[in-house]
Amino acid sequence: MQLCHSGGLLLPPTSSLRPRLRHLRPSPCLPQAQEKGGGQGLQEGDLDLDFSVPSWVEERNQAFASSLKGKCILAPLTKGGNRAFRQLTTEFGCPVTMSEMAYARGLLKGDRVEQARIIPAVGVENCFGAQIATKTIEEGVGAAKLAKESGATWCDLNVGCPIKDASRRGMGAIMLRKPRSLAKMVNGIVKESELPVTVKIRIGAEKVNVHRVVALLARTGAAAVTIHGRTMEQMYRKPADWSLISDVVAANPGLPIIGNGDILTHYDASRRLSESGCHAVMTGRGALIRPWLFKELQEGRELALSAEDRVHIYRRLVALMKEQFGNDEWGRKKAFYFFPWHFSFFHRYRPLPEEVYGEASRNYPLMITRHKKHDDGETLESLSLLERLLRCSNEKAHGEIAAALWDAASDKDAIISLEKLASSELPVWEAEEAGREPGNERSSRDTKTGQDDGVEG
Repeated sequence: MQLCHSGGLLLPPTSSLRPRLRHLRPSPCLPQAQEKGGGQGLQEGDLDLDFSVPSWVEERNQAFASSLKGKCILAPLTKGGNRAFRQLTTEFGCPVTMSEMAYARGLLKGDRVEQARIIPAVGVENCFGAQIATKTIEEGVGAAKLAKESGATWCDLNVGCPIKDASRRGMGAIMLRKPRSLAKMVNGIVKESELPVTVKIRIGAEKVNVHRVVALLARTGAAAVTIHGRTMEQMYRKPADWSLISDVVAANPGLPIIGNGDILTHYDASRRLSESGCHAVMTGRGALIRPWLFKELQEGRELALSAEDRVHIYRRLVALMKEQFGNDEWGRKKAFYFFPWHFSFFHRYRPLPEEVYGEASRNYPLMITRHKKHDDGETLESLSLLERLLRCSNEKAHGEIAAALWDAASDKDAIISLEKLASSELPVWEAEEAGREPGNERSSRDTKTGQDDGVEG
């Protein structure tokens, strides 16, 4: 069968896709596909599963995997993965972006909200993955077709989401409890999808079974597997297990594996990529805190942005949201479902130069380390009012900051408005966030674990 090119990927002519699949016999590439999985963790009967993989899928996967090699990928982000924010990260050099998870059934029923999730920014997101959640082959294939029509480069199957909304539907990380059923579904979707198919997983649900899951997925024709280094039950509270991720990489030398978890700085990303042996790495919360992380990785240095620098960046996000949602009251209403929420991550930013924090990051992830409002070498008095305001964890502050940035005509106007806001309201907000009198210290990191629910990375 002759292959055609689409965006650098190898695809079969659409008209020949289904006839070939109906008469598919085990591909001569199957033994090679079995070699991808080292077999570690497989149970009796797993090797008896017949995962026929067409040769054109293998060729397509190789072409696609080469486009991810060595990259830092923006993770699928619940709420945070809106198109405006994704576009902001591309302006700082993010090479690969992914949509927020969309439910396949909603896509197929024409749900406009679900469909909007999988549309890339045209001409900007040039390597874009549409992430879908499904538990059936038929819906997965249908969703993959819609993803292609929307302009996605590939389709990612969500088998890592730990939130209840996915679990109660029998989707997300809960599917890791039945590895054989999962592998059969992935193989069925792969064989009928016109896009490369990847799978995002966690290291287990209830028990750690990542070796078995990945060994099975390696035989299904999946183009790559992303491993978030926590179990479903751990959510985002424990350090990601990069040692285990490295073990899985070593056991599956032919399968592109993307490592995910606790990447906050450029040196986190570089070290994880080099030491784990992963094909690529992925960051979620790290990018939400510092969208410029990708530029830092490219340049190999901390940008050390001032409060004024960050105001400029946040106002750029405002401009992108106005482009996406509109610059009227209705557009503002839609944008403010997202914009104030972003400050629940933006406020966590601290300068973290490698010479100061590099060694500490090896011992415990900076992502889940509590940082005071003023860190080493700083005092509360040494911080400007603007800096203190941008570091405030109080949700009331986030709403007011968002409003001031939205209404400002320039960076200068925004800074003036924010400084006035800080002068009048910051002592009260700081007292509320501390639960003490003004001036007492506390961690500025929000301790409500629900805040990160569904955010991958």
